[in-house]
Amino acid sequence: MIGGGEEATAPAAEGSQPLDWKFAQVFGERTAGEEVQEVDIISAIEFDRTGDHLATGDRGGRVVLFERTDTRDHGGQRRELERMDYSNGRHPEFRYKTEFQSHEPEFDYLKSLEIEEKINKIRWCQAANGALFLLSTNDKTIKFWKVQEKKVKKVCDLNMDLSRAMGNGPVVSSSISASSKSCMANGGCDERSSGYSSIDTSLPSGGLSSLRLPMVVTSHETSLVARCRRIYAHAHDYHINSISNNSDGETFISADDLRVNLWNLEISNQSFNIVDVKPANMEDLTEVITSAEFHPTHCNTLAYSSSRGSIRLIDMRQSALCDTHSKLFEEPEVPGTRSFFTEIIASISDIKFAKDGRHILSRDYMTLKLWDINMDRGPVATFQVHEYLRPKLCDLYENDSIFDKFECCLSGDGQRVATGSYSNLFRVFGCSEGSTEATTLEASKNPMRRQVQTPTRPSKSLSTLPRVLRRGADTSGVDANGNAFDFTTKLLHLAWHPTENSIACAASNSLYMYYA
Repeated sequence: MIGGGEEATAPAAEGSQPLDWKFAQVFGERTAGEEVQEVDIISAIEFDRTGDHLATGDRGGRVVLFERTDTRDHGGQRRELERMDYSNGRHPEFRYKTEFQSHEPEFDYLKSLEIEEKINKIRWCQAANGALFLLSTNDKTIKFWKVQEKKVKKVCDLNMDLSRAMGNGPVVSSSISASSKSCMANGGCDERSSGYSSIDTSLPSGGLSSLRLPMVVTSHETSLVARCRRIYAHAHDYHINSISNNSDGETFISADDLRVNLWNLEISNQSFNIVDVKPANMEDLTEVITSAEFHPTHCNTLAYSSSRGSIRLIDMRQSALCDTHSKLFEEPEVPGTRSFFTEIIASISDIKFAKDGRHILSRDYMTLKLWDINMDRGPVATFQVHEYLRPKLCDLYENDSIFDKFECCLSGDGQRVATGSYSNLFRVFGCSEGSTEATTLEASKNPMRRQVQTPTRPSKSLSTLPRVLRRGADTSGVDANGNAFDFTTKLLHLAWHPTENSIACAASNSLYMYYA
C-alpha cells in the first residue's frame, strides 16, 4: 500500500473550537501612501523543519532569513510543554537574521529570452555543524546555499606610533616606487630621502626591543556568511514551478511545465528525468505540470498536480521513467456545469502533503481540496475559498487575475488548512471531526477586522467520509464593513509553523505573522 502514517485524529472538543488568531509582528510594513517597488514584493516563504528559522524570497532575487528569539532561553521547557499539549502563553517572536542576493537577472542568448531574478521557491535542507542549508530557484536555475556564522578576522596593529609616521602626508609603505629614491653614482640609494626618514621619527628615542609585525588574528566577533555551494542549471526548458526535498536528505526534485527531474545535492552537472509529459506533437498537449512534492517519509513516492485538476502519485521503484502513475486523484465533473472557465479554475496551483503523509491538500482557483491517498474516488473535504467570485469570472479573465497562483498549507497536526485570497485576506478551515471552523483574516495588525461569520456544515471524520462539500465563504462581494473586495491586492504566499499554530503570510512587500 502506498502511503502511510497514522490516521489524523483529535479530540472533538478541541477540533470543534475555532482558533482565536492574534497579531504577532510584521516586517517591512508600508506606511500610508508608500509606493512599493516591484523588486521588494515577496514571492516565496518557508519555515524550516524546526520552525526556528523562516526564509522569504522576493522578486529582486534576494533571500531574507529570520530566526526565532523567544525559544533561546526557554527552548527545552517550550518543547516539553508542546509535547504535553499545553500552551505556555508566549507568542512566537522572530528577528531579522541576514539576507543575501540569491539570483541575478540573466539573458539566454540562444533563445533571446530574459530570465528574471524572481525567487519562485525556497526549500530548507538538513542543518549540519551549526550551518543552515537551503535551496532557492528562479525560472531556470536552482542554487544550494550554506549560511554560517564565521568569526571576523582582523589585522593587529604595529607597536609604533603610526600617527607620527603619517605627518601631513599618507602613511609610508613599501609600495613607494624606486624612482622616488635618490640614487647615487655607485648605484646605491639614499634611504634618508623621500618619506623614509619619517619612519625614523616615529620610533621612540630608546628604540624598540622588538617590532610586532602586522598579522591576521581571529576576533570574538562573528558575522553571517552566505555562500553558494552548488548551482543546478541547464536542466529545464520551461519555467521551474516547484522544488521539493526528499526525506532521504540526499536528493530533491525540480519540476517545470512538462518534466520532473531528480537531483543529488552533491552532483550539480547531472539530473535524471523521472516524469516527462511532453507529447511527440505539441499540438496534442492537453495539460501541464503545475506543482510537485515528495512524500514526507517515503523517499520513493512523490505527487504532482496538473492544469486539469488531477493529482498523480508515482512510485520511483516501478521504473526509471515514471510515465505511468500509481494512483490518480481527480474529482468527476458534475454534468451540466461545464463552461468556458471550467478547466481554467480547475487548474491546481499548489499541493502539500500532510505531515503524516496520509493526506494531500490541493488548491485550485476557487477551492481547497483535501485528499486521502488511500481513497482515489474523490476528495474527502472541499473548502470554498471565495465563492463570491464565480459571477465575476469574465472580469477576472479579462484582467488575468483568474491565472493567479495561490499557495496552501496545513497545520503540523493536520487539523487545519489555510490559503490566501484577495484584499490581502486569508482563510483558515478546520478539517477535524465535527469542526465548523471557517475563519477569514486580513493581513494587517488587526487580523479580525474583516471577520465574517458564515455558517458551515460540520464535517465528519476523514476516515469515514467519502466526500464533504463545505460552503465556507461569503457569497457577497463586500466584507463585513461593506467595503468592496480589492482584486489588485492578493495574498498568494503563506506558511504554517511545523509544530505550532502560527502562520506567516506575505502581503506585497510585508511579512505578517499571527499566532493562536
